[in-house]
Amino acid sequence: MDLTAYRELWKTHGVMALLASALIARLPVMATMVPLSFLAKDAAGNFGWAGVVAGSYAVGTAVAYVVWSRLADRKGARWVLICTGTAWAVLMAVTALLPYSWFRVLPVAAVLTGMFAAPITQSLRAGWPRLVQGSRLRVIYALDATAQELLFVVGPMAGALVVSFASPRAGLLACAVTAAATIWWFGLKQQQPEQHNEVHTERPTVAQLVFDRHRFALLFAFACCVMGFASMSLGIVAFADHHGNRVIAGLLEMVAALGSLIGGLVGGALPGRRDSYAWRRMLAMTIGFVACVFATSSVVALSVMLFVSGCLIAPTVGAIFERLGVLTPASARTEIFGWLLGGGMIGSAVGSAVAGVVVETFGVRYAWVLMAVLGTLATLSLLHVPPHRPAESADLEEVAVAA
Repeated sequence: MDLTAYRELWKTHGVMALLASALIARLPVMATMVPLSFLAKDAAGNFGWAGVVAGSYAVGTAVAYVVWSRLADRKGARWVLICTGTAWAVLMAVTALLPYSWFRVLPVAAVLTGMFAAPITQSLRAGWPRLVQGSRLRVIYALDATAQELLFVVGPMAGALVVSFASPRAGLLACAVTAAATIWWFGLKQQQPEQHNEVHTERPTVAQLVFDRHRFALLFAFACCVMGFASMSLGIVAFADHHGNRVIAGLLEMVAALGSLIGGLVGGALPGRRDSYAWRRMLAMTIGFVACVFATSSVVALSVMLFVSGCLIAPTVGAIFERLGVLTPASARTEIFGWLLGGGMIGSAVGSAVAGVVVETFGVRYAWVLMAVLGTLATLSLLHVPPHRPAESADLEEVAVAA
C-alpha cells in the first residue's frame, strides 16, 4: 500500500472541501426515507401505503436525476443546486406538516418532492476531472464511492434516531432544514459557468450521450450492480427471517458495508502501476458473491463471505464512476451521472421485485445466484471499455472524443 495518493489529494486545493460539503449535503437526503415511510404508515395505518409513498418518491427522484443534471451542464451547477435544494426543503416541510387525514395526498406530495432532488452526487462526480488528473483520478472516485458507504449507514440511522426520540414529522422537518443549509453550502462551492469554457462547448444529444458504446456499457453495468445489491439486501432479510432473528439482517448489512469501506480505502492506496480494467474488478466481485451461494447454511460463513466480497464493492463502483467521467465530454458529465443514478433507481426497484419472486420460488441462496448472473452480465458488458492508465493524459476531452 502507498498512502502518497491520499496525501496528494489532501494537498490538492478544493478537493477535500468539496468532498466534505457533498457528503454533508447528501446526509439529510439519505436520512429522509425512514421518517417519510413512518409518516405514511402512521397516517394510513399500514406499511403498504408506506411502500406506495416511498415508491412515488423514488419515481420523482429518478426523473429529477436526469432533468436537473442536464440543466446543470447547460447553465452551471451552482444555481441549479441552490434552487432545487431550497424547493426540495420547502416541499419536504409541507409534506411533513400535512394532516394525517390527508394521507391519500402523500404519494403526490412525495413524487413532487422527489422531482426537486438536487443533483449533488452528479455535480460532485462531474467536477472531479476538473480538479484531479492522472492516477489520482482513480483514487478520488474510489474514495468517493467509499465515503458513500458511510452515508448508507449513517443517513438511515440518523433518520431512525429522530423518529425514535421525537416523531416522523420532526425527522422530515430536520431533514428539510438541514438540507436547505448544506445544499446551499455545497452549491456555492461550484464553479460559475463563465469561469471555464466547458459549459459553452457543443453538447451531445441524449442518444449520442447515452448510447455511445462505452458509456452505455458502463450504464448497463451499473444498473446490473444496483439490481444485484437490491437482490443481496432482500436475500439478507430472507436469511435473517429463516434463522428467526431479524437483528442478523442489520449485522450482515453492516458487515458488507464495512468490507466495502475497507476495500475502497485499500484500493485507493494501491500503487496502480498496471492498466486497470473495470471488468476485472467486476469479475472479482462476482466471484465473491458466487461464494455466498455456498455459505447460506451458517451466519458466520455468510458473514465472512459478505465481508470478502464486499471489499470489492467500492473499488468496482468507483472504477465505473471514473471510466464514465473520463469517457464523457466535460459539457455533459453531470447529465451522464444523472442517467447513471436514474438507471440505478430503476434497477433497484426491478432487482427487489425479481429477487422477491426468486427467493419465494427457489429459496434464500438463489438471491445470490441472481446477483452472480447480474454480475456476469455486467462483466461481459465492460469487456471492451478501455482501461484506466496511471500515466493517462490529463487532456480528458481528447480521451472522451477518442472513445
